[in-house]
Amino acid sequence: MTKLVYLVPLFPLIGFLINGLMRKNLSKAASGIIGSGTILASFVVSVMLFMQLQGGSISVPPLFDFIHIDQIHIPFAFQIDQLSSLFLLVITGVGFLIHLYSTSYMKEEEPHHFARYFSYLNLFVFSMLLLVLGSNFVVMFIGWEGVGLCSYLLIGFWFKNNNYNNAAKKAFIMNRIGDLAFLIAMFWMVAKLGSLTFSEVFSEDSLALLTTTDITGITLLLFIGATGKSAQIPLYTWLPDAMAGPTPVSALIHAATMVTAGIYMIARSNVLYTMAPVTQQIVAVIGLATALLAATIAFKQNDIKKVLAYSTVSQLGYMFLALGVGAFTGAVFHVITHAFFKALLFLGAGSVIHAMHHEQDIRRMGGLKKYLPVTHITFLLGCLAIAGIPPFSGFFSKDEILMGAYAKNPLLYYLGVAGALLTAFYMFRLYAMTFLGKFRGNSHSESHANDAQVADDHATFTTDEDAHGSHNADAHSAHQPHESPSAMTIPLVVLALLAVVGGFMGIPEIFMRGGHWLQEYLAPVFAGSAARSTPHAIDHSLELILMAVSTVLIIVVCLLAVSKFRKYQSGEEASTGLGKFLENKWYIDELYDTIIVKPLMWLAKFLNNIIERYVIDGFVNGVGRAVQYSGRQIRLLQTGQVGGYILLMVICVILFFVIKFFL
Repeated sequence: MTKLVYLVPLFPLIGFLINGLMRKNLSKAASGIIGSGTILASFVVSVMLFMQLQGGSISVPPLFDFIHIDQIHIPFAFQIDQLSSLFLLVITGVGFLIHLYSTSYMKEEEPHHFARYFSYLNLFVFSMLLLVLGSNFVVMFIGWEGVGLCSYLLIGFWFKNNNYNNAAKKAFIMNRIGDLAFLIAMFWMVAKLGSLTFSEVFSEDSLALLTTTDITGITLLLFIGATGKSAQIPLYTWLPDAMAGPTPVSALIHAATMVTAGIYMIARSNVLYTMAPVTQQIVAVIGLATALLAATIAFKQNDIKKVLAYSTVSQLGYMFLALGVGAFTGAVFHVITHAFFKALLFLGAGSVIHAMHHEQDIRRMGGLKKYLPVTHITFLLGCLAIAGIPPFSGFFSKDEILMGAYAKNPLLYYLGVAGALLTAFYMFRLYAMTFLGKFRGNSHSESHANDAQVADDHATFTTDEDAHGSHNADAHSAHQPHESPSAMTIPLVVLALLAVVGGFMGIPEIFMRGGHWLQEYLAPVFAGSAARSTPHAIDHSLELILMAVSTVLIIVVCLLAVSKFRKYQSGEEASTGLGKFLENKWYIDELYDTIIVKPLMWLAKFLNNIIERYVIDGFVNGVGRAVQYSGRQIRLLQTGQVGGYILLMVICVILFFVIKFFL
């Protein structure tokens, strides 16, 4: 059975190679079958491994020695345990649904671009599987870099649009900042422990060799790496711009794969973080600040994908809040439920964009409820789940995070509830403006061509329409919105079902004793941190009161949002003051551009125009000119006249005589 572990990443790798190498010879149907079928095969094997793990532990022998230098031995090996098995199911399961959805969503592409798209998706899943399967930090880092590369390829998939290329480069570069910190942490561990294998690094003997400074430094560096991959302050601005890629790519990056890498890495290193209280406080504060910041920005966004993008950043903040307060199970729980409802919401948004002929501005939608019945119902279920309304999945996972925050510090809880209320408001604003009221699309079709960027005036990209280049304003008036084909709606239905029932894997003790299956399942992974921390129990009656009050407040906020925006008319939301400030995303991008990008560009121009041209080139060219000049002058000594040579010889003899006897 252990040999099956290597098949999980092998299938997507094979799909990548076939679609990538044969992209000019494969039909769309063949590319879609290969791309989706390999992920489905990985999901089947992942289910088999999960079932095997239920019956007992699985040991995975190393495949080969990856690095063996002196005392440092790093094998290329996988580790299957409760944590990695759950991530395998999420990555391959949700990943397969996104692949299936893509077979219809991307049908307008040329066959070779269609195959290229699926090859990138397969490579993305392969890299993410390496990341969660690795038994040491080196294999994890290979997958870590792999998803960074694939995000660059997929965000810039429509590479003829230079704005999309800039968004891809932004994601790649900002991730490199975090990756450098990750590398330094790895070097630190090697210097102190001589190993990067999890079982050795997290052992009692190894931990005894680390000082408080070592543990704090290593965990802070790992956290910086996580802020890049999982989009936390200050390295979060790449994620909203990642919307430049096709909508299924947004679902894959934001839901099941790349952005959860930082959560997985810290959860895997839970023992180290439990021993570093200073780092945990920083993680909790940064996570909560990110959750609130992103929620306020999403509050005033009008691009349907941008709202969901900032929603992802906010939800990731909640996961880091859970990690910071020691609620590791709650963080993993929210990763799973978030994968369900956020993939559902992104794919639902893709269905809306498809129906609206690549329109993404929610101010030009409205009334889609009657045109898109399946998309409407599934999207509503996703909104209910992310808002945290019982009994949907988001309620259970978010409640566990908030209770963990309350046990640590009540202030963290109250701020977390404030973020949850913001989440409920902006999600139901999005829902109401998209699906309720009257259809507003046709009334703006004439002005659409001249106002293509109204969806987000400050974004680095506009809409999927610009990428395809095959739709114009007339398409909006010539066609009514329509429901998506079954290849797109079936994944929506499956994800909606998971978003509804997914939370029952973690029912709180106050509702059902022993009902928190996930906590019991992950107990062996977090046993080391549980033994080092003292849990702060909350009285059940107080927990029930807090849960009830927050739920009532969330429901009231949802109803207020629906009441306010269900009859939205274009032009009602002219942003001024604070609204304009939030609509422009706190001007963080402009701030980064002013204090980082522009100075670096000025420095680059100075180095190129002054240092490179006049110093480096001047020195090199000066050496050449000096040699040429010296040659021309010395050449004058060779006149061919014997008398001149005799005179020069006499002068030299006299000179040597003077030097010898008088100096």
